[in-house]
Amino acid sequence: MQDKLRRWLLKAEETTDKWTSHKWFKRFKITTGVIWNLAIILAIILVAGGVFAASAGAGYFASLVDEEKLRTEEEMLSDIYSYEETSQLYFADNTYLGKLQTDLDREETTLEDVSDVAIDAVLATEDEYFFEHEGIVPKAIMRGLFQDVSNSDSQSGGSTLTQQLIKNQILTNEVSYERKAKEILLAMRLEKFMTKEEIMEAYLNIIPYGRNSAGMNIAGIETAAKGIFNVPASDLNLPQAAFIAGIPKAPFSYTPYAAGGVPKKGEALEPGLNRMKTVLYRMLETGYITEAEYQEALDYDIVADFRTGETRSYEDHPFVTTELEKRATRIIMDVLAEQNGVDPETLDQDQNLYEEYAILANRAVRSNGYRIHSSINKDLYIAQDKAQKAYQGYGTTLSEDYIDENGETKTRQLPVQVGSVTLENDTGRILSFVGGRDHEIEKLNHATQAYRSIGSTVKPLLVYGPALENGLIGAGSPVVDVKFTMNDNGDSYEPTNFIPTSEQGIMPARDALAQSQNLPALRLFAQMRDDMPIQYLIDNGFSRVEENDGVVSSALGGGIEGSVEEVANAYAALANGGKHMETTMIDKIEDADGNVIYEHEAEAKDVFTPQASYVLTDMLRDVFKTDRGTASRANGMLKFNADFAGKTGTTQETRDVWLVGYNPNITMGVWLGYDKEKYSLDNFRNQNLQPSVRVNQLWANLMNTTYDVAPDAIGSGDTFKEPEGVVSRSFCGISGFAPNDACKKAGLVRSDLFIADIMTPKAGDDSLSSGSYTTINGKRYAALSSTPSEFISGGGLGVSEEYVDRMLAPFGGDAGKLFPGSSRFSNVVSSATFDADSAAPAPVGTSINGRTITWSDSASNDVVGYRVFRNGSRVSSVSESSSNSYSAPGPGTYTVVAVDITGRQSAASNGVTIEAPKPEPAPEPEPEKEQAPPQETERPEPEEEPEPEEKPAEETPAPEEPEEPEEPEEEPEEEEEEEEPEEPEQPEQPEEPSEPDTEAPESEEDAA
Repeated sequence: MQDKLRRWLLKAEETTDKWTSHKWFKRFKITTGVIWNLAIILAIILVAGGVFAASAGAGYFASLVDEEKLRTEEEMLSDIYSYEETSQLYFADNTYLGKLQTDLDREETTLEDVSDVAIDAVLATEDEYFFEHEGIVPKAIMRGLFQDVSNSDSQSGGSTLTQQLIKNQILTNEVSYERKAKEILLAMRLEKFMTKEEIMEAYLNIIPYGRNSAGMNIAGIETAAKGIFNVPASDLNLPQAAFIAGIPKAPFSYTPYAAGGVPKKGEALEPGLNRMKTVLYRMLETGYITEAEYQEALDYDIVADFRTGETRSYEDHPFVTTELEKRATRIIMDVLAEQNGVDPETLDQDQNLYEEYAILANRAVRSNGYRIHSSINKDLYIAQDKAQKAYQGYGTTLSEDYIDENGETKTRQLPVQVGSVTLENDTGRILSFVGGRDHEIEKLNHATQAYRSIGSTVKPLLVYGPALENGLIGAGSPVVDVKFTMNDNGDSYEPTNFIPTSEQGIMPARDALAQSQNLPALRLFAQMRDDMPIQYLIDNGFSRVEENDGVVSSALGGGIEGSVEEVANAYAALANGGKHMETTMIDKIEDADGNVIYEHEAEAKDVFTPQASYVLTDMLRDVFKTDRGTASRANGMLKFNADFAGKTGTTQETRDVWLVGYNPNITMGVWLGYDKEKYSLDNFRNQNLQPSVRVNQLWANLMNTTYDVAPDAIGSGDTFKEPEGVVSRSFCGISGFAPNDACKKAGLVRSDLFIADIMTPKAGDDSLSSGSYTTINGKRYAALSSTPSEFISGGGLGVSEEYVDRMLAPFGGDAGKLFPGSSRFSNVVSSATFDADSAAPAPVGTSINGRTITWSDSASNDVVGYRVFRNGSRVSSVSESSSNSYSAPGPGTYTVVAVDITGRQSAASNGVTIEAPKPEPAPEPEPEKEQAPPQETERPEPEEEPEPEEKPAEETPAPEEPEEPEEPEEEPEEEEEEEEPEEPEQPEQPEEPSEPDTEAPESEEDAA
């Protein structure tokens, strides 16, 4: 066997040698050797080239990411979750209002709150291998690189969801290899820090989705679901999910809305619908849906689901939206500053620091997804807005030319504007407000941001309240309504009441306040000016009032500015027992995770004592309840009864009118005026209602609306409760002192409220003295010993000179006007004296019409009355305050003389004659009569009368006002018959003229 094998091998060797010995074989062997060597060399070159290319590629990649620092986990997660979320606004009771204005609307959600079909649609479309890869898919990257290098028309993309998250949150959308390299590196790193679920949730919250039905740019699947289909992301069905999942590839091409939220139609809508079909096909390919589900989704009418008619909160409620944004920004400023260790007071004092935090807070409010909960009652706010729009009595809308930014002259409307605030007294929460007539015409919020002169609404806060606290007055204490002249920065200034001729003399403080008389307020304020009553306004929250604003004219509102919010809040302090509660429109603010970062806490600041607050409130009830109260019209228009108190106000030239009313629960302030303060509401009197009527009507309309919508907020059955320390005491009405017997006998006792610990009537009254008076030019003066008795009235009630000086201090004034005939104290005479001259009065001229004799006024200024003579005998004496006429009893020649306060008579007037009837039997001779004075310039001596002539009937005192029925009226003295033995007829006395009407008209006080 071995031999056979050996022979076979030898034979094979011989055969091989035979073949290899040929020439052609040697050539083949050389060729294959060369090929083999070349193959080995090529392999070495390819391997080396590959290694070099890989090294070069790696080096190039490293160079692209060389400047990208190694980010920590905390840094990367912070950037990923730093996406903006739109802050949301809420009315009271968690009623949704809307979102703040922002460039991008986004509402965050969680993965659990997104429907499964929506997640499947995203995975099938954007990242099929999301749960398998580690941040990148190399095959997809190479495909994308080849397409880019080859400039292929087909660009399939190669970014995973992780890469897209990196691009949107950490990098930019820049198209470059450097950005792509960084994206790849960071995507692989991010996968080590976040789970797949966390990456998916973040992606769904950050990805842009075009615009919604309100025209806003949107991001996040929750915002897209609500903005396009009006459903939350958790309720998206398959076709809806497919449509939304397809949008991010080309957001503004595939969104169903054009600019402004206008729905696309026809060809403009086709790209989005075709993209939805593509997404559905990808879901079918990847096995997420069945063929039946695919066909059903294709047949679905997705267009019918598109949302229409959505509006932004700014469009529906612009005043509320902008006001809440402004207030929330200011609150967040303090929150951010406090987080950084900056004290809020430092923030207010450092302008640069303030501006820095203002910018930071503005960004945060718009982008941090805060939930801002307000105090505004939605139903009440909407109802009040409708009520102010329905009111037709605002007045004339003006037109004004202006130059726009292009230098063109245009015309704009200037309507009468309105501002109103309704707030809760014990918390300061603003329940509703009216910011203006129309936000499109004027965006200024006239309730919170417009500062105007507050007119006579300042009187209770700056004058009467402090006067009660300082013990100057009780509720009914006498104050002086008499004109005076004062020095005003070197100029002579004579203030007046709203009716310039009105001077009511001594009057109760509550009446002066109810009628809003200016002169008593000025006099009261001057008495306590050194005690700095201006501090009461500062403590009550008037932000634009300073200590040096306390000039005398500020008692009428001069130089005192405030917003409707500030004025209403100050009156709410009176309702709240004198405790000032800072107003708020924001109850709390939550961050995007639901954590409360701010919550309003009402803090009380004592301004008035409870006793002063109650007494002042009781006085201010008269503004609403009495006929002469300046808010009585508003009270009469209410459809319900409630315990209201308050005040009206009118500024100089009626540029503003105010009405603030409060009950134990709420306060409402209303202002009317033009935006340009140079225009008066009192223009076009023949076309418009009086301004005070307008503000009364509008206040009543808004309060009735409040009662209709929120009756519990008003609490109409509640009344103000009198605190301990408030007492009712009797006093002498003209002095305020405890009444003595003379005061009681004269019927001058009054009673009203006082603060027991501060002021009660204690000292016995010493004001009254006996005295008589006469009148000159309608004013009362003390009678002289030589004054003819027939021109003297009174006789028993006078006041001392010390009383006059005390009451008129510090400005002085005409003492003769302390007790005018229309006054409730008209039976009292002041001790004013008249400085008479030494000349006889000038004569008068006489005329006759039928049997009525009339004469002119004497040119002299000291005339107290006139004497009428017939045939030389005196038949009547007529006071100068009566009409210059006399009804002649029979035929004869009549003359008239003027009599001055000293008793001097003028020369006789011309004679007028009444002829005797004919024929008549001759009358018996008459006894000798008193001769008329000769008509010459010599002054006649005062006549000595053996018996007193009849005095004219004294003026009947004005009846007491209805609120004090207990005060007895003075009985007029009985007339004594004048002795006329020669005349059987009794001459008629002319009627006393009525006193000038000094009642306030519908419109009220005029501010200085």
